[in-house]
Amino acid sequence: MPVHKIRPDVSVLSDSLEVPGIGHLPVNAFVLLASQPVVVDTGLGLPDRNFLETLGSVLDPADVRWIWLTHPDRDHTGGIFDLLDAAPEARLVTTFLGVGIMSCERPLPLDRVFLLNPGQSLDVGDRTLTGFRPPLFDNPATVGFFDDRSGVCFSSDCFGGPMPSAELAEADDVGSLDVEDLRAAQLLWATVDSPWVQNVEVQKFLGTFKMLHDREPEVVLSTHLPPALGITGSMIDNLGSAAGAPAFMGPDQAAMEAMLAQFEPSAGR
Repeated sequence: MPVHKIRPDVSVLSDSLEVPGIGHLPVNAFVLLASQPVVVDTGLGLPDRNFLETLGSVLDPADVRWIWLTHPDRDHTGGIFDLLDAAPEARLVTTFLGVGIMSCERPLPLDRVFLLNPGQSLDVGDRTLTGFRPPLFDNPATVGFFDDRSGVCFSSDCFGGPMPSAELAEADDVGSLDVEDLRAAQLLWATVDSPWVQNVEVQKFLGTFKMLHDREPEVVLSTHLPPALGITGSMIDNLGSAAGAPAFMGPDQAAMEAMLAQFEPSAGR
């Protein structure tokens, strides 16, 4: 897992997964070196990933004071219980619904949970983090946030897009991707991750970008996109055009069997 320091106080813990037929999907977690350090999501829970080891290259896990869970999907919670053990003074920021969803897998320690809804703020010592509901999301417990000191927006799954290679998926800046290729990737991800977008009323949907327009963050960090620096306006335009787009339809069983057949040994071998 490569680590990219994009600001003196903001690091990206990069990872990716290859999704056949879609591309290489970035799967990022983040570290915010506030006076009360914050870890944003905890990566994949696959056996060959060691989240704590990667985190330890940025700061001692024991120094973490807040773990902001943008939503409780498995690609965000991989190292969460290991981190709770390694950071005994840390509290976990999530929603009431997030706690309920997590309890279906392994209950969270309620005395360490801090419930925060969109529109509410968290003081982490030297800055305030303001929660918001991103325009696109795949889980009703999703809460991203704005950091009022660094000017960074942490958008959870919103603005994501599969990349053509693992190298690009784990890059330190999505700006190396062609503008039209980025637009296509983000629109594809919108229909995969937020299929409900096909049913939205256009003007109401565009209204959900108001906080992003108002704050104009210089940097947008998405779980599923390399860091995006200085292109917030164009990315908003990309996603704004997703309203009414048909939902992604994945392969059916016949298509899956055809793909698997390509990997079977040929006759006579």
